[in-house]
Amino acid sequence: MKIAVLIARILLGLVFLVFGLNAFFHFIPMQTIPGDAGVMATLMYTHGWLTFHGLLYTIAGILLIVGRYVPVGLVILGPILVNILVFHITLAPSGIGMGLFCTLLELFLIWAYWPAFEGIFTSDGRRA
Repeated sequence: MKIAVLIARILLGLVFLVFGLNAFFHFIPMQTIPGDAGVMATLMYTHGWLTFHGLLYTIAGILLIVGRYVPVGLVILGPILVNILVFHITLAPSGIGMGLFCTLLELFLIWAYWPAFEGIFTSDGRRA
């Protein structure tokens, strides 16, 4: 089980570290996205949203790879993964595979680090 958690943590961390650094250094060429998805992506890029996302991706990726603050990295990635899934469900369904894969890794890691998250799911904020 420890090996599966380690592999999931490193894999998810590397995905977000690489794509986060790509927002700053542009070492992976990006294709033009057709239709409304492309319009939205262009607006987000033009107004700096994707740079901010790149910073969050990078921070979360480092936290997951280093392994000391994994729950913090997972909390950062939670809303990002929701946005990725909503973007692909509503605007670009053909590219949803990587988002689903990363979401499954995220859910697996939340399960593995459950003691860090269980306080969120109790009614009074205390552990059961």
